[in-house]
Amino acid sequence: MADLQNATYTVEDRIAIITLDHPPVNAFNSQTMKDLDAALDMALTDNEAKVIIITGAGRIAFSAGADIGEFDQIRDAEHAEELLRAGHSVLSKIETSKKPVVAAINGICLGGGLEMAMACHIRLAGDRARIGQPEINLGIIPGWGGTQRLSRIVGPSKAAEMILTGDPITAQEAYRLGLINKVVPMGDVLKEAKDLARKIAGKSAVAIGCAMEAIERGRHLSLAEAMEVEIEQWRTLVDSEDMREGVQAFLQKREPQFKDR
Repeated sequence: MADLQNATYTVEDRIAIITLDHPPVNAFNSQTMKDLDAALDMALTDNEAKVIIITGAGRIAFSAGADIGEFDQIRDAEHAEELLRAGHSVLSKIETSKKPVVAAINGICLGGGLEMAMACHIRLAGDRARIGQPEINLGIIPGWGGTQRLSRIVGPSKAAEMILTGDPITAQEAYRLGLINKVVPMGDVLKEAKDLARKIAGKSAVAIGCAMEAIERGRHLSLAEAMEVEIEQWRTLVDSEDMREGVQAFLQKREPQFKDR
């Protein structure tokens, strides 16, 4: 297991929990991003984990975004591009994961924190969370996919407003926009995320992987091409023990006992 400095990795009930732990607001410096990358690798290769949760340590922030102090160290455009591509690589690892990734947003979620959350497949937020892309206030723009993912989720007009003003929105507004799946009491965010992850983890890992593959690949294709991806994944499932078990359990009016094969 990698030696993590600004994050922790635990597994319980088939759920891998990655907790950013860089006080006071879990900002992303180079070490935090390195630790997130290493923790993701552990979760993705851990046979005991079927679902991944990403959250923040403490009661203040999920993540307040990039560590602004490191911006002074950017030497030139080439160095900036290198840092941006490194961030893109880590967040793409989340987005393309065949294991569902749930963001448990337990506080401030700004800048790179929101960009990370948007790469996750499901997002839960505490009722007092503040969510936004404030980079414009520093004379820059989001650089880890915020200009692209945000517009795809909430629409280009609202994304432009959030990015160009830098103003955060409430968890309730984020829910209304479809940016958040569910708003829960602030103290219950991780519990609710675990409950959701536990429900998903009770399904067949084969079916979960096929669903994730169809969703991720399909969204980059035309509808007709995406339908072919769905059929392809169905063909994979037909040969699985879990499909036979699921069908038989339904017909016999009992709970299925999936073996993830």
